[in-house]
Amino acid sequence: MIRMTVRQMQYFAALAETLHFGRAAEFAGVSQPALSAQIAEMEERLGCTLFERGGKTVRMTEDALMLQPRIEAVLAELRDIETMARRGRIAMEGRFRLGIIPTVAPYLLPHVLPVLKEKYPALQLELREAVTGSLVEETMAGRIDAFVAALPLDFPGLTTEELFADQFFLAVPANDPDFASPPVPPESPALERLMLLEEGHCLREQALAICGSVKPVAMANYGATSLITLLQMVAHGLGVTLIPEMAAGPARDQRDLKIVPFAEPVPLRRICLAWRRNSPRHNECMELSQIIRRLQPLLRH
Repeated sequence: MIRMTVRQMQYFAALAETLHFGRAAEFAGVSQPALSAQIAEMEERLGCTLFERGGKTVRMTEDALMLQPRIEAVLAELRDIETMARRGRIAMEGRFRLGIIPTVAPYLLPHVLPVLKEKYPALQLELREAVTGSLVEETMAGRIDAFVAALPLDFPGLTTEELFADQFFLAVPANDPDFASPPVPPESPALERLMLLEEGHCLREQALAICGSVKPVAMANYGATSLITLLQMVAHGLGVTLIPEMAAGPARDQRDLKIVPFAEPVPLRRICLAWRRNSPRHNECMELSQIIRRLQPLLRH
């Protein structure tokens, strides 16, 4: 019988994620030689090469790619067992992997991280910023414990807890004459200059839904992977963009930007925390939801 240790599987997962021996060792909290030795022993026990080493590059072999989802599933089960064993003791301790979408992360994390650190010093929080589709996939695979995203999330394997509503505004060049008399109706022809995030970002789909009666021509010429980049493009007169309320305060500090409201009914998105249905970390996720809800007033500008 082939015997792999939990440590070897953890090192395998770290190397598969980083594809770099140094970063994987740092992630696992061991020296690089120790991690390399365990990976080599794992390959010897399995009788196959898992990682191709070539200078500074590391590539996963076909055997490693086949093993990866099974090893991740085993590690996820072990984490669930550890969580169940801790139940009834101190809430929210140990490793907790939280995903968060890019249009929420820079504005929510500065408020929530200090609270978690103070209230739960034994909590080892690991953050993963990615688009919604990736976060759903990683949660269902057990690679992360929960994630913050926008509703709706129509996945039967997930439990969602609504956190707060986040109104939308419009970011425009500071001296743009088309927006001299806000509020802006969603059918305004000026929204044809709307610039959107690249495919995969939920904010893109929300913008198209809100401004569905106009066709944004700018999106054919521009694309960005972050809201901060879009705001820089707006400041230079390249177009306009949708901005959530939590990001509006910092954006008002930019001299070449103006934040204008939409006409009633004001469009908004609903932010939620989501996790695997029947997860042993359900109570911790509910506690995290309560903490984030209490921080909502700090996100309004």
